[in-house]
Amino acid sequence: MKKFLLIAILAFPVIGLVSWVVWGTKQRVPVKKPVEVQVEKTVKDRLQQYGPEARARLKPYFEAKQVAYPPVRLTLVGLKEEKTLELYAGGSNQKLEFIRAYPILAASGVAGPKLRQGDKQVPEGIYPVEWLNPNSSYHLSFRIGYPNEFDREHAQSESRTNLGGDIMIHGDTKSVGCLAMGDPASEDLFVLAADTGITNITIILSPVDFRKGKTVEITEKLPKWTPGLYETIKAKLNELPVNN
Repeated sequence: MKKFLLIAILAFPVIGLVSWVVWGTKQRVPVKKPVEVQVEKTVKDRLQQYGPEARARLKPYFEAKQVAYPPVRLTLVGLKEEKTLELYAGGSNQKLEFIRAYPILAASGVAGPKLRQGDKQVPEGIYPVEWLNPNSSYHLSFRIGYPNEFDREHAQSESRTNLGGDIMIHGDTKSVGCLAMGDPASEDLFVLAADTGITNITIILSPVDFRKGKTVEITEKLPKWTPGLYETIKAKLNELPVNN
């Protein structure tokens, strides 16, 4: 009996230690949280989400200029110095009318065309809209068709590669090489672009509003073909009424 009690007394701490280790290990096992699956939104989803309010904001501007909504043709003019994005719209047999302007809240770079990846320049030229992005990291966005044929031709003649891309008009208030418009404006622009149809949209990106007599100093840092580009942009701008 004494021998049994002795064994029990000696074994009790060992059993307790083992139990503590096992219990502590169980307590430290991390509990896996269920994985949240992010469902990609479609353009249709975003139009259902933001369309009614965006159209309610836009339509009074169109009605004031007697332009039907959605328009048949749409031109967006991004003016770098003025930090403004202007909207011009019209019907098939109607001249383009100035509809309204939005402030550009952020855009990096200076006067001069975009030449390569990482130069932080907003492009300059005449571009299409390539596609709408309903899942943008910057709320909503659409992609500008940079580089265009003009950009690629001059890059090839100068042996420049890696011209960059993914230039967007998007929401939020920060940007590198893109145009940040803020979230409400990006909703208006996204819905307007979707309703109009991206094949019916032209984007003009200009260093200044040449229609108002403004000029850009052509320095040695700018490519030799820059004056010709600016003449093309100026001619395209002159087809539009001046927003005073």
